Amino acid sequence: MEMREWALITFTILAQMSVGSFLVLGAVHFFSNRKAGEKQADELSDRALLAIFPVLGLGLLASLLHLGNPLNAYKAVTNLGSSWLSREILSGVLFAVVGFGFAVMQWRKLGSFALRNAVGWIAALIGVALVFSMAMVYSLPTRPSWNLFTTPLSFFVTTLLLGVLAMGAAFVANYWYVQRTNPGCADDQCKLLRESLRWLAVGSIVLLGVEFVVIPLSLAMQAASAAGASAAMLVGTHGALFALRLALVFVGAGILGVFLYKTALEPGQERVMGVLAYSAFVLVFVAEVAGRFLFYATSIKVGLQ
Repeated sequence: MEMREWALITFTILAQMSVGSFLVLGAVHFFSNRKAGEKQADELSDRALLAIFPVLGLGLLASLLHLGNPLNAYKAVTNLGSSWLSREILSGVLFAVVGFGFAVMQWRKLGSFALRNAVGWIAALIGVALVFSMAMVYSLPTRPSWNLFTTPLSFFVTTLLLGVLAMGAAFVANYWYVQRTNPGCADDQCKLLRESLRWLAVGSIVLLGVEFVVIPLSLAMQAASAAGASAAMLVGTHGALFALRLALVFVGAGILGVFLYKTALEPGQERVMGVLAYSAFVLVFVAEVAGRFLFYATSIKVGLQ
């Protein structure tokens, strides 16, 4: 695989994780605000919010390596009317700008709550448009293994699954920070942490189930179409990596998700929760990187481009 394809793997995975994290964080903040008030909800989520955009920035920088001449990157947004690639680049830049603007507003409490909420919703919608644009870039008749409705489905599953587990790890890190710097609210944060991790664990298990429907469905559709050679490569040449990818995501999102849920029911298990949350995220992140590698490695071009 060429360096340009590795740049695409880096960009798509990090950008989708950033969007998923933003969406998940918004949902957690909403419910935490209703349960414990705005102050405690902000204490749980503000630092995690600011951590999202350096990750997105790395993804956008990696995307430049895919271009023959990165200095000409601005030209890629000149064909918005007909090019999904132009829309992907524009939505990526807009998500970074609007999302980071929202993060600064939230961190510094600039503007009213309603204004911050409106900016957050705009950023979230742009993020969804970014992931959809990514998927549509690969709707190419000359790449039959990509030109399936399972491609956008798999992209959105990756987006949400990585977002759920990344935020679980971020909340654990934030809790230990709060415990060191502001012990007075650590007990309240511990309650929010345990409840948030329970719901995030449920989310990861549900998304695992969806992914384990999408993967065999995609494989079956490839095998029954012009993408049969790609399906054969996936279970043949790359069979070991494919099996490892399935095992990692099953253990990370499924088995560790169940243990995380059970552990979060019991006070005093914060250290164990941390280990489970970090481990689940790492395993699933590696699995999704492997899955994206296979996405590119098993694609075969047919006809003329």
